[in-house]
Amino acid sequence: MSLVTARHAEELSQGALELGVALSAQQHEQLLAYLALLIKWNKAYNLTAVRDPNEMVSRHLLDSLSVVPFVAEAGDNWLDVGSGGGMPGIPLAILFPERQFTLLDSNGKKTRFLTQVKLELKLANLQVIHSRVEEFRPEVPFAGICSRAFSSLEDFSNWTRHLGNGDTQWLAMKGVHPDDELQALPADFRLTATHVLKVPGCQGQRHLLILRRSV
Repeated sequence: MSLVTARHAEELSQGALELGVALSAQQHEQLLAYLALLIKWNKAYNLTAVRDPNEMVSRHLLDSLSVVPFVAEAGDNWLDVGSGGGMPGIPLAILFPERQFTLLDSNGKKTRFLTQVKLELKLANLQVIHSRVEEFRPEVPFAGICSRAFSSLEDFSNWTRHLGNGDTQWLAMKGVHPDDELQALPADFRLTATHVLKVPGCQGQRHLLILRRSV
């Protein structure tokens, strides 16, 4: 029995349409292949708290695709911090094959899964790093740094400050609007935009906060 059903395929197609994200046939196939790997490995590796495969299209794939317009506006070199099971980094790497995505996580099981996804989906634009974010030292600053349910805005900013510069955009994907977290934002970071994300099939609130750093 296939782990991914026709229902999942239709939900992905319809959801992408509602989000205004154009998927090629290959991208649609790759996203479903990723979903199948996520379902399979999640049983042993505990990659995500969402256990029901029928919730994964909306809560993982479509949630990741909801930030596509904002990634499209930024540069070519992206970091997904605390990538875990690969959200939003892997869906974004599939959508933007001409850009480079680095997925970083300190959990070895999760980075082994991410490496397997890279190999099976043949994602040449994907790099997987097994490291604590504070210890990671890339050769050049990232144009964009994103996180999804990774940490507080204060920790996200402090832990990744050395990975960007004044041109970098920090994208923090959140549930309820984090008013308290914004109060604790480090002095050299500022909020430049807040967007309400409407994710098809997701009941809870979703927000995207875009930050920049003053150098």
